Amino acid sequence: MVSVSDYYSATQLRADRWSSLREASSALTRETQARKITGIKARIAELFDSLSVVEAYWAFPGMAAFNHMRRQFEHGNFEELAFAVARVKRALTTGAYRRREIPLERDSVDEEEHNDEAMLSPEARAMSRPYFEILIVDSVNEQQERWLKNNVARMRRPEDPFTYEAVVVPSLEDALIAVLFNHNIQAIVVRPGLTLKSRNANEILNKYLSGMRDTDGIDDVIPENYGPELCRLVARVRPELDAYLVTERSVEDIAGMDLGICRRVFYNQEDFMELHLNILRGVAARNKTPFFTALVNYSKQPTGVFHAMPISRGKSITRSHWIQDMGAFYGPNIFLAETSATSGGLDSLLEPHGPIKEAQELASRAFGSKQTFFATNGTSTCNKIVVQALVRPGDIVLVDRDCHKSHHYGMVLAGAEVVYLDSYPLNEYSMYGAVPLREIKHQLLALKAAGKLDRVRMLLLTNCTFDGLVYNVERVMEECLAIKPDLIFLWDEAWFAFARFSPTYRQRTAMRTANDLRKRLRTEDHARAYKAQQKELETASDEDWLDARLIAPPAARVRVYATQSTHKTLTSLRQGSMIHVNDQDFKGEVEQSFHEAYMTHTSTSPNYQIIASLDVGRRQVELEGFEFVQRQIEAAMSMRRAIASHPLLKKYFKVLAAGDMIPEHHRQSGVSSYFDVEQGWTDMFECWEQDDFVLDPTRVTLAVGGTGWDGDTFKNDVLMDKYGIQINKTSRNTVLFMTNIGTTRSSVAYLIEVLVEIANELDELLDDASKMERLSFDRRVKNLTENFPPLPDFSRFHDAFRPDDITPEGDIRTAYYLSYDEKNCDYLELDGALHDLLEAGEEVVSASFIIPYPPGFPILVPGQVISREILAFMRALDVNEIHGYRADLGLRVFTAEALASLPRPAKPKPAAALKKD
Repeated sequence: MVSVSDYYSATQLRADRWSSLREASSALTRETQARKITGIKARIAELFDSLSVVEAYWAFPGMAAFNHMRRQFEHGNFEELAFAVARVKRALTTGAYRRREIPLERDSVDEEEHNDEAMLSPEARAMSRPYFEILIVDSVNEQQERWLKNNVARMRRPEDPFTYEAVVVPSLEDALIAVLFNHNIQAIVVRPGLTLKSRNANEILNKYLSGMRDTDGIDDVIPENYGPELCRLVARVRPELDAYLVTERSVEDIAGMDLGICRRVFYNQEDFMELHLNILRGVAARNKTPFFTALVNYSKQPTGVFHAMPISRGKSITRSHWIQDMGAFYGPNIFLAETSATSGGLDSLLEPHGPIKEAQELASRAFGSKQTFFATNGTSTCNKIVVQALVRPGDIVLVDRDCHKSHHYGMVLAGAEVVYLDSYPLNEYSMYGAVPLREIKHQLLALKAAGKLDRVRMLLLTNCTFDGLVYNVERVMEECLAIKPDLIFLWDEAWFAFARFSPTYRQRTAMRTANDLRKRLRTEDHARAYKAQQKELETASDEDWLDARLIAPPAARVRVYATQSTHKTLTSLRQGSMIHVNDQDFKGEVEQSFHEAYMTHTSTSPNYQIIASLDVGRRQVELEGFEFVQRQIEAAMSMRRAIASHPLLKKYFKVLAAGDMIPEHHRQSGVSSYFDVEQGWTDMFECWEQDDFVLDPTRVTLAVGGTGWDGDTFKNDVLMDKYGIQINKTSRNTVLFMTNIGTTRSSVAYLIEVLVEIANELDELLDDASKMERLSFDRRVKNLTENFPPLPDFSRFHDAFRPDDITPEGDIRTAYYLSYDEKNCDYLELDGALHDLLEAGEEVVSASFIIPYPPGFPILVPGQVISREILAFMRALDVNEIHGYRADLGLRVFTAEALASLPRPAKPKPAAALKKD
């Protein structure tokens, strides 16, 4: 049997163990040979032992039913056992236990047994009452547990909007394990009888507990504080849950304590009905979708349409003789919900005061921000809104050079002076990593030395990158604030919206870090640590500052913005995005300019369907985001394991691990891979807590150079055309598979099947290849795996666009608009005039953004000097799509006359001369 160490999560182990138990119990009823029966019995006993450790954390089938099945096995009632196990496995797979009682007796009849969840119509599924589970934490005996469950069950009424079952665990540790394992749990009732330690011992259980840094020092908590401590700890791992604390302590003792997610305290009473109503009210608060509900109600109203949009109410379609297929494809509801008016209970996105405003407030709660704003035309627009709202002409902004192109255009619009930050290169795979913190600190200290720190406005970074590299957000923000205490941070989390709903990921999100930092800066411990470090740094050099783990001043302002493409990683229609704000100075300094920028870039005719999908997507992640993200991670991990351990696939493919994509000196934990064929799974928690950068395991970058195909060919000609597998990111020799909350284990299995088929075909092709064909294949592989062009760094802005030659910021706006006049520009061929001019030592300056796909970000921006390295990289590119470059004309550059016509900035006096004056 597969060992526990081969499983990434307990939910995977549980599902597979029940499948194995069903197969084994069924085989036991058919087998007649004594030797084989003995082996099957041993296997079933082992499966029961394995499941007994984790079953206590789920309501279905429940420990009573589980123990009954075990007794059936021990007493030789194999037919009854096989029947019950089959019923349980089917109910778990189909979700039938969420809709009805599942009888496990062999002579019972389940009339809906074959009416699987997937076979129900969307309307039927929407009409059923949502199911969840509550966790009761109390150290009770079996009889008391039955009493608790019965009292909770008696409170349920037919008119309740939801239905739920109870799970009872005895200890604080068991409660933490339960909320990490059981995604059905939506509420926790903490009673005064709980203990501290779990009696369960299991490798996976211990892994989860050891990964929670907030449990350090938990042994020192006094017993009467176990309840409040549990509420606080759960708030760190699943903040969306509701907790209810039953206590025997006085009001005065409880009032000043941090109770985390606790919604209400019940004092020494057994008012189960009040508890029941509070539980339903708490879940209903997360289930609420104000704008989606308003839109549904609007669609049901009889309305006479006397405004723009003939498609509203579907009239222009139903009356048509030629476009009935559109109506048939989309159905009537989408047209009934279309309107350009803000009537019928709807709201204005530009001036929200009703359901849109409420929906945004709920999203703010869900994502941990202070304010959240919806956007209906993508995160590209969100980025420009934030930049325009915060950056003034002449402000200096530190920008991740390989960020999304919308940020570069945002700098043009805002008139910022840009300092581009270089990420570390991954030349072997033709992609960039992320910006080292040392590089950011170096630029800030240089600007400080030049007397320009007051003009530094913002640091803009991508977290996580397209390829899955995630920053240590807390460290970056604190160390930068130690140099520039009012620095604004814009984190582009376009691909990271899902991270809020995983305990591991959440610690590296912008909003979580901002909230934590605001609290920590106010503590006395932090003030003492800052004071001590400042004393040490009084005579320190810049090198010392670069080497030190800097501490932010207690008076630093936490000013953080995050833009997220909800549609990329959560449930939303295309272009549904959000802006999350956690800025201490937003109300006093930014609110008006933000409103103006929002009005500038937001359509006056936003798509209401997108807004509604954002509202519903928020509801989903508050109620089941934890489950879906966990399954997403599990799918990615199983993909990594399958490819890394398959002997045939290893011949042609390689899954890039953290050790391949993050240099060793940025991996303080020493973790280089999440899965090793020899050792199994590596603990992710340590590296996600310590390392400068970590790799998001849900991004599976596959090196395909060993197949002889470049990334673009493998994507289009093999995966898409032949097998219908869609991806949207490649490099010269890699393709990126991204799992998401919709990825299933079946889709992962299909991908593995495809890769195995491709590998088999390559084997057969090479077996039959002639000597010349084999030589050709080997040369293609060598070209893709050994001969790679070095990735160029940002060269510099031309002096005409720089205020001085002391620090590297450049005026990208002037360069951008200078190119609007064709007389200022010329075109140079890469292998002709441009090459000759650079060889002659001439300066040539780009007049355009040059963006090859891949890698998909500008390798040249307006005003940038073209270096020999950049030219060599462009000449080596073997991609079909380069935005801004015309193959028929060449590279667009500024003429020498255009550059000479610009006023040159006055050269600053040397520092020594300034002192003399």
